[in-house]
Amino acid sequence: MKLRSIIVDDSSMQRMAVAKLVNNHPNLAMVAEYSNAIEAKNGIRNNEIDLIFLDVEMPIISGFDLLESLENSPQVILITGKPDYALKAFDYDVTDYLHKPITMARFDASVKRAVAKYEQMNKVNEDEEHIFVKSNLKKRKVILNDIKWIEALGDYIKLVTDEANIVILSTMKSFEKQLPEEKFLRIHKSYIVNLEKIEKFNSKNVEVSGRSIPLSRNKKTELAEALSNV
Repeated sequence: MKLRSIIVDDSSMQRMAVAKLVNNHPNLAMVAEYSNAIEAKNGIRNNEIDLIFLDVEMPIISGFDLLESLENSPQVILITGKPDYALKAFDYDVTDYLHKPITMARFDASVKRAVAKYEQMNKVNEDEEHIFVKSNLKKRKVILNDIKWIEALGDYIKLVTDEANIVILSTMKSFEKQLPEEKFLRIHKSYIVNLEKIEKFNSKNVEVSGRSIPLSRNKKTELAEALSNV
């Protein structure tokens, strides 16, 4: 297993030193290097990142400023030449804090901690049924039980979950084949619902999370039968 990593540091010499450590580590995969927080934020938004090696002291936007601007931050190992930031660092729930100059032993210990945290965070979902979808040129893991409903959008479909709406290029017919029949039902030409998320229904509509979804007339009996088996 390799954690997809980026380095954010305004010093080219420091980036080079950390990059060497990253490239030589069996549990890390280098994705990119950034010289400032603005470039880094765009890179984090457009790539799937597991770990950031982040310099604290950067001009204009510091490492802490970057962390505050991220909605869903990957794991972070802070790097600094000043020990004064250690206490503040852990207010940001960072995985570890490295003081320059970085030794191989200390770096390895940090990575070991990051790997353990990654495994712990992902262990919860490892046995849950899931699929992989491609959205915005990125491959995403979607836990089936997190899907509330699927909605047709022309040549695309939208997966609605508690956390996000994921738009992918697919037909309803094609995507329906990936779903377990006992958990999902197509109740309308434009909607597939997670049977476990249905709160109530009548002859015309199904309600999921307070949202009313149209029910085709010829699907009412099939829906009633499916719900009796959930």
